Amino acid sequence: MALPRRRKLHYHRLGSLVQVASAISGTLLLLFAFLSFFFPSPDESEHFHLRHRQTSFNAVVKDSVSDRNSVFKIPSTGGKLDRDIWSSKNAKFFYGCSNASARFAKAEAITHPTRYLAIATSGGLNQQRTGITDAVVAARILNATLVVPKLDQKSFWKDASDFTDIFDVDWFISFLSKDVKIIKQLPKRGWRTWTPYTMRVPRKCSERCYLNHVLPVLLKRHNAVQLNKFDYRLANRLDTDLQKLRCRVNYHALQFANPILEMGKMLVQRMRMRSKHYIALHLRFEPDMLAFSGCDYGGGEKEKNELRAIQKRWKTLHKNNPDKERRQGRCPLTPEEVGLMLRALGYGSDVHIYVASGEVYGGEETLRPLKALFPNFYSKDTIATNEELGQFLSFSSRMAALDFIVCDESDVFVTNNNGNMARILAGRRKYFGHKPTIRPNAKKLYRLFLSRNNMTWEEFSSRIRTLQKGFMGEPKEVRPGRGEFHENPSTCICEDSEAMGGEGRFKTQET
Repeated sequence: MALPRRRKLHYHRLGSLVQVASAISGTLLLLFAFLSFFFPSPDESEHFHLRHRQTSFNAVVKDSVSDRNSVFKIPSTGGKLDRDIWSSKNAKFFYGCSNASARFAKAEAITHPTRYLAIATSGGLNQQRTGITDAVVAARILNATLVVPKLDQKSFWKDASDFTDIFDVDWFISFLSKDVKIIKQLPKRGWRTWTPYTMRVPRKCSERCYLNHVLPVLLKRHNAVQLNKFDYRLANRLDTDLQKLRCRVNYHALQFANPILEMGKMLVQRMRMRSKHYIALHLRFEPDMLAFSGCDYGGGEKEKNELRAIQKRWKTLHKNNPDKERRQGRCPLTPEEVGLMLRALGYGSDVHIYVASGEVYGGEETLRPLKALFPNFYSKDTIATNEELGQFLSFSSRMAALDFIVCDESDVFVTNNNGNMARILAGRRKYFGHKPTIRPNAKKLYRLFLSRNNMTWEEFSSRIRTLQKGFMGEPKEVRPGRGEFHENPSTCICEDSEAMGGEGRFKTQET
């Protein structure tokens, strides 16, 4: 009887040891998981922060509702500010001025009768717009007749639209008739169509550059030349009258064709029916945009493989360091970051937002934080029917033109990346009254977004407002001559001395 009792005691002790060992092992595993989560390896720490930026919003919203002790609570209102969030403070003291001076000769007096310049533009709608604007000025420099520019139909967008599908060609020719002679197509030479000699000019080509490189070819090649890949092929700094001609082309001569104009006006009207004011957000977060930027958004190997496949479209695309790109402010803000920036700048959840964008990488999952902050969220697809948009749906440039109109007419225009459309609209909105145009100071905001959960909302929003000074579309934020002329048309912005009265001249807020 003693042996079974000893054996039973032995088994009891062994079972106790197993339970203790299991408890210790479980505790160690939990501790290891805790340390791995909160203290990732150095190689993964930056990626952890990037992933956390994308996924933390829902948790933050829950904390702000259920955990009253949470530090970073996002308010639903924009708070009380010492400024009008829907207008620029000193806009009334400035106006667009692009009339030619008395010394700017009429086109009929300087145009050579048999000298023709043709242009083939490059890129999407707004990149082509800069090419068209600069083409008029190039023709003026060369004393040549301009042939209505050809639009790019072969690039990534593969849009078959021609000039007359996008712009009012008759208005374009008529409005500029005193500055440059423009014809719809080259004349025939006998029974044959005149075929121009094709060439390219360097980027940022000056007046002297055109006279030295293009004019001799015009004179030798039977007076007809076509300049290909024509985007940003004109210098940023030119004679004052040539700069003002740029403004007359961009802000007055280039009007959209009537079908686009009417549809655009209808979209604006529908936004106005919903709210007295609205923000237009140009959200560049398409897969091709992210691939081209070379930035990392924390999606792991899946994201890297998807964007790497898209990057193969550009044979000359350099491989960038994602961390360096972000530190230098070259990465587009995420939809969540845009939403946080706007809330910090005073825009509450009742504000209506029109979003102009293509296919957003990550779809609804990526947009969810922005929509949670601003539930009154619209696009042309939600305020117009497929039947109404039918004639535009197959043409990316025409769809982009509709977005351009709604963004241009908005009370506040916001962009998450300083691309072609953002630059063109920034300059246009300055010319037509300095309507608020918010460009993110991405280089400075980068660190703030990463560390936001270590501060209160009040601290975060205060720093946002400080960092965004000089990036809000106020007059003289940028020194004349700085940046692209299409973004900062300082030659065409005049001060209204009568309106200013005794308030004195303004100093430039250098950005």
